[in-house]
Amino acid sequence: MYENLLASVPTDLWIGGKWRKASDNARFEVIDPATENMITTVASASVEDAKAAVDAAQNAFEDWAGRKPRERGEILRKAYEVVMAHNERLAKLITLENGKALSDSRGEVAYAAEFFRWYAQEAVRNIGEVSRAPSSGARIFVHHKPAGIAVLVTPWNFPAAMATRKIGPALAAGCPVVLKPASETPLTMLALMPLLAEAGVPAGVVNVIPSRRSGAVVGAMLHDPRVRVVSFTGSTEVGRKLLREAADNVVKPAMELGGNAPFIVFDDADIDAAIEGAMIAKMRNMGEACTAANRFYVHEKVHAAFSVKLTERMATLKMGNGLDDGVALGPLVNSEGRDKVVSLVADAVKKGAKVLTGGRVPEGKGYFYPATVLDNVSDDADLLREEIFGPVAAIQTFKSEDEVIRRANDTEYGLIAYLYTKDLGRGMRVSEKLDFGMIGLNRGLVSDPAAPFGGTKQSGLGREGAHEGLMEFLETQYVSVSW
Repeated sequence: MYENLLASVPTDLWIGGKWRKASDNARFEVIDPATENMITTVASASVEDAKAAVDAAQNAFEDWAGRKPRERGEILRKAYEVVMAHNERLAKLITLENGKALSDSRGEVAYAAEFFRWYAQEAVRNIGEVSRAPSSGARIFVHHKPAGIAVLVTPWNFPAAMATRKIGPALAAGCPVVLKPASETPLTMLALMPLLAEAGVPAGVVNVIPSRRSGAVVGAMLHDPRVRVVSFTGSTEVGRKLLREAADNVVKPAMELGGNAPFIVFDDADIDAAIEGAMIAKMRNMGEACTAANRFYVHEKVHAAFSVKLTERMATLKMGNGLDDGVALGPLVNSEGRDKVVSLVADAVKKGAKVLTGGRVPEGKGYFYPATVLDNVSDDADLLREEIFGPVAAIQTFKSEDEVIRRANDTEYGLIAYLYTKDLGRGMRVSEKLDFGMIGLNRGLVSDPAAPFGGTKQSGLGREGAHEGLMEFLETQYVSVSW
């Protein structure tokens, strides 16, 4: 059933503008989470292959960094157009290896392509400054140079977008990259490489090395003195390990890590709007997102109305293979992810939570879990402390503004928070008091290539998107001169 879709998808390593086998011919299986069948096998890069990819990036660095910003920008703009011309094929490929509903995948492709269009414009906005030192009278000349080779490590939940929002700014800045995609979803990035070549990206500027030996492969690159940036999206646990490795060579880190997003509904909120926002914030990609709403705090005066309406909406979602028509809820990415959701729900129910809908694993093949709403969730439930990464909404009530701010902030994470209120003054006041890098104020979706994406506390370092995303791949140089 996969033959037509996979006919044009390469499965080897992309190094220096050419396809090549792993040095030891190692390969690994890619599994369809909807059927648990093997889709295909993909080359598994070794440490030797990683070195070859860094060599290729180094060979391409001087030429790419030396190109006029407009030239780099035009190539990125062409990449946007080529990706959008292949949007349906890429969307189906994402659904095949990730499991998400096809409608979600189509949205991801458009979002992923937009990073190329945005950074086509930002490539020409690497602006420096000149001033005069007050004491010495010397001129202070400041400009920004490409940092060097960047290692990009991306997750499985958004196999296209999490990569393009790193590739886009790196290329705009003049940096070549070596990308290690998640082993669950390597096909999307491999399929993208011929499209980037068609857009004019020179050989060696983007290299892709899937691998089941992630620790050794990424570690080897971080200990190569030519690598100057590591950009990672994934769990906080893995992020900490990469930061330790990056410290050995003082490699510049950009980390987008875990989240534990609160979704706050005040008593004056537009409940229908809050439900629409909740469905986006919770159910985008089946809840397998660091931005997913995890903890629902609903004012006691509107708790009943909100719970009923959310349960109705969640219960009507059609679950099945994401490639099938009308499906809104595909499988989770693997058995480990589903087992974690099962365990978290069981723990919450044991501690007193009431299941309003869902909560049971369906029979048959595939890593499916139904859309689930839990009410009366206890403060000591594990799912209030951990990322659920699944289609489960956990509801609690609150009485006052100060109370909900305190409870929302009571987490080691600080990626995103959502709140709904008709009072703009309250909305802005609460937003400032929430210790999160991003706030969805009466909005269930905040991700935008033109906005700085990132968090506080254990949710990461640096920002992706906007002009800040470009700066992650640049080094500031100051020249003192008199004239």
